[in-house]
Amino acid sequence: MKSPLIALVVLSLVLTGCGRVRESRLNPFNWFGQSRPVASTLAPEGGYAKAIEDYRVPVATVTALEIKQVQGGVMLVAKGLPPTQGWWDAELVADNDETPVDGALNYRFLLSEPLPGTAVATRVSTPQSREITVGLFISKFKLGDDVRKITVTGTGNARSVSR
Repeated sequence: MKSPLIALVVLSLVLTGCGRVRESRLNPFNWFGQSRPVASTLAPEGGYAKAIEDYRVPVATVTALEIKQVQGGVMLVAKGLPPTQGWWDAELVADNDETPVDGALNYRFLLSEPLPGTAVATRVSTPQSREITVGLFISKFKLGDDVRKITVTGTGNARSVSR
């Protein structure tokens, strides 16, 4: 009778001591200390620039413009013809933050000049080899009921499609 009682008392004393091990240096979870929130950010020290200047220029000629009906809106597809080969980074950039003006949405067809020092930058070749195609999805919500005309503008001309 005494031996189970002694074993129970010893076992309870050993288990009571485990509470102190939890806070001691013998516990591997305490080796690196407690985690604390750190106030850090990946933002640059001076903050982000308010406006980034766009280095691209309008395409020389907008050769084609079409609207394709897709799920949830339309796909605006424009083709342009730059003066030489090597133009890149083409995009349709909205005027007026994509808000319609007098029932019309206006976009500019912008692209980047060829990189300096490349042999491709001076080639003219055929119009088919220089042609650049760019697309933009416009949702039904942006179109709304009041948009009746979409215009894409280049340096030499502009093309429009109407409903």
